[in-house]
Order: sequence, then structure tokens, then C-alpha cells
Amino acid sequence: MWSFTPDITAFPEAAAAFLLGDPIGNTVPLTVMAAVRAGMATDGAYYGWQTVDGQIRGAAFRTPPAPLGLAVMPVQAVTELAAALAGRPIPEVMGPRDLVTAFTAARRATLTRTVEERLYRLDRLTHPAVPGSARRAGPGDLPLLVSWFQAFGQEVRLNADHEDPTERVARRIAAGDIHLWIADGAPVSFAALSTAVGGVSRIGPVYTPPSCRRRGYGAAVTAHVSRRGLDERAKEIVLFTDLANPTSNAIYQSIGYVPHADYAHVTYAA
Repeated sequence: MWSFTPDITAFPEAAAAFLLGDPIGNTVPLTVMAAVRAGMATDGAYYGWQTVDGQIRGAAFRTPPAPLGLAVMPVQAVTELAAALAGRPIPEVMGPRDLVTAFTAARRATLTRTVEERLYRLDRLTHPAVPGSARRAGPGDLPLLVSWFQAFGQEVRLNADHEDPTERVARRIAAGDIHLWIADGAPVSFAALSTAVGGVSRIGPVYTPPSCRRRGYGAAVTAHVSRRGLDERAKEIVLFTDLANPTSNAIYQSIGYVPHADYAHVTYAA
């Protein structure tokens, strides 16, 4: 049976423990829920868990306008989730690729967009030789980073039309999540690092404006943030890539990331 609550404090400890059973595969639900517990504003959010014979077998969440997020769980649990959510509007879903496929089939939904993603785990870090240096972002960087977050969202078509990222960026600056790569005295790229949950921290987003690309800045700032994550936050560092972008996949592999699992982010017809 699937149960749902709009209150993160009512999410059962057993369900949280279920997610922590695979902290790499469940990096997204774990970090989103940690952000909500830390005070991230949500409107219309809900958190679900499946109980079978007294045991937690599945979990899912939605914090609009973000997609419905699927935890790592059996395919049967996802099929039953689709039935439990019948009648609720769900414009987008993200999660392990096979589970997203199963949910879409059970929902009998028509796809309008599919982004195939790969989750990478850091193996052995290599720092590229790139001119410049890194520093942690501060309050004075807010206007620039807001514009870069917006540009990133528009480029990947991720919630680009739904929200002003100013509050989110300010919160991440205050938490020390964002690092900039500086070349010739100016910021040229940034990478952000999530709060560690279950010993895992996730990098993202990473963005370099078009005028500064093809110079290794994205690789350099990602390597720097990866090192900071290992030193300051987590035992494991992970990140997602769009499989349609061979350049980014090659860059991350060149600095020590190895494939872990495939994911998908799909959009349904209204």
C-alpha cells in the first residue's frame, strides 16, 4: 500500500532508512528531503512510501514545480505507485530509467520529451592543468550566479519558466555550496555541491557561459569541488550528465568519474 503526506516531518523513519539503504542511487530524494527539512519552501509537495507486509519497499516525492522523483525500488512498486497517483497531475517524472519507463507505461502517458541521464560516481580524482584558480562564492556573486543559474535552466530546459532562482542561489551561497573558477581575474565557470546525506554529496549544476567554453574551466571547477566535497562533506561524490552531451560525459570521465546507473527525466503531454 502506498501512503502520502504533505508534511516532511511525517515521513516515516523507516522510509528514510529505506532511502539510506542506497545513498548513491537515492541521492536526489535524499538531498531534496534534506533541503526541505532545512527550510526550503515548498507548495503542494508530497512524499510517498510503500509498505508491504510491514516493510518499506518504495518511496517517491514531488516538490512542485519539480518532477515526481522515484527512489530505487522494485518495478512492481512503481506500477502500484502509478495507480495510487491516478488523478493527480504529474507533468514530469525523473528517476532510474527502468522505473521511469515502467511508470510511464502504467500511467499510459504520452511522452513529449525524454532526457536520458547517467549517474556517475567519483573513483580516482585527477586535476586537469587549467589556468586559473577556484574560490568559494560569496554574497557579492549573487547577481552573476542568478543569471548563470537562469542560463543553465534555459539551456537544459529544466524548470526554466517556472521559478526565480534568486532565493535558492542565495541559500546555496550561504551554505558554501558554490565555487567559482577564476581566470584572468574574472569568474568563468561555477559548480555547486549538495549537502552530504548518507555520506554522499552530489555536484550540480555545473555551468560555463558560452564565451568561456572549450578551455577546460568546467572540468577544473568540477575537480576542485570534488576535492572539497571529499575533504569537507562526504565519502562519495556523484553527478548526473545528459547522455546526449558526449562532451560533458567525456570531461567528467577524464577527471575520474565512472558510470554508476542510468536515469531518465521525462515530460508528459498535458
